[in-house]
Amino acid sequence: MRRLLPHPLLSLVLAGLWLLLVNQLSAGHLVLGALLGWLIPLATSRFWPEQTRIRHPLILLRYLGILVIDIVRGSFHVAHLILRNPGHLRPAFVPVPLALKTDLAISLLANTISLTPGTVSARLSADRRTLIVHTLDTGDADALVAEIKQRYEAPLRQIFEEGSE
Repeated sequence: MRRLLPHPLLSLVLAGLWLLLVNQLSAGHLVLGALLGWLIPLATSRFWPEQTRIRHPLILLRYLGILVIDIVRGSFHVAHLILRNPGHLRPAFVPVPLALKTDLAISLLANTISLTPGTVSARLSADRRTLIVHTLDTGDADALVAEIKQRYEAPLRQIFEEGSE
């Protein structure tokens, strides 16, 4: 079964994303979404370096909810910063020390930061222990690091890595 459906969760996510992208719920789009959700993981399964295991699915759902809320809030915050006075922005590169070890968890953290308006993951150190984050407006760099670690990194450790409870 694992050979025919190597990444079942990814298959569901891809099928769901297809339906969201086409913005139609029809039999044809359901079949096409299911087909894409099955074929893409099947075709790419040999490129996946490690087997992914979600240890706490409910924490993953909460994490996704927090991410959506942060994206919406960040959008309004960035709009406010730009409309208020762009000359007062304090952009900076902030190093964020990482406790994450797996490639998937680090990648998801970097993507989460980049999806949140006002921040972008700029570089991962060669030893994979520090992520450089560019922020549009940096008031307190230490507070930003603490927020990233508490809101994003800690749940990712619980979701994907062993011994992080």
